Amino acid sequence: MQRPGALARQLAFDLPHAESFRRDDFLASPANEAALSLVERWPAWPGRLAAIVGPHGAGKSHLAAIWAERAGARIVAASALAREEVPAALATGALAVEDVAPGIDEPALFHLLNLAREDGAWLLFTASERLDGPGFTLPDLVSRLRAVPAVTLAPPDDVLLSAVLIKLFADRQLAVGEGVIAYLLPRMERSFAAARATVAKLDAAALSRGRAVSRGLAAEIFRQE
Repeated sequence: MQRPGALARQLAFDLPHAESFRRDDFLASPANEAALSLVERWPAWPGRLAAIVGPHGAGKSHLAAIWAERAGARIVAASALAREEVPAALATGALAVEDVAPGIDEPALFHLLNLAREDGAWLLFTASERLDGPGFTLPDLVSRLRAVPAVTLAPPDDVLLSAVLIKLFADRQLAVGEGVIAYLLPRMERSFAAARATVAKLDAAALSRGRAVSRGLAAEIFRQE
């Protein structure tokens, strides 16, 4: 006969959870104030386009969602951008293009920039690396990307990283005490991606063990690594 604990572990699934991208849920700090200011200054953008640059999980998608709501913009992944779909993507006169990086359809992106200029449309790009960095091969596109005004998200400080952890737990309907956050901060990688992974790991461990997320559980998980 199978033990209840073993059965509980088998029934632990990584269930989907809702992550809020509302403006009220954005955690403002010195690390992201320039990017937030950019979004909130719209439509006072030179050239009707801008870019937000930062590592994975730094809040680029949240900022893009805030801007999209303000501007009535659509949001599309750069990897899904196709030349024949560019006119439809610009139908509302504003578009956020996420995760711009070398390897995407460069002619489609160049066509998007040209059509947006012709139509007077607004464009917001997000990227993990600077748009004027190496990797893009189409000379005309490289020239245009270099001219896009960009702001960079700075690495998170303790205050912001604490707030991010609390929000990520809350997105999963988990309330944690200050002791959990204080334990995690000095032991985890200093990045938003690591915060997301840590919260997911603790959520899964709590579910599989039938326990609440606590400092003790966090210590158990970190000892296993």
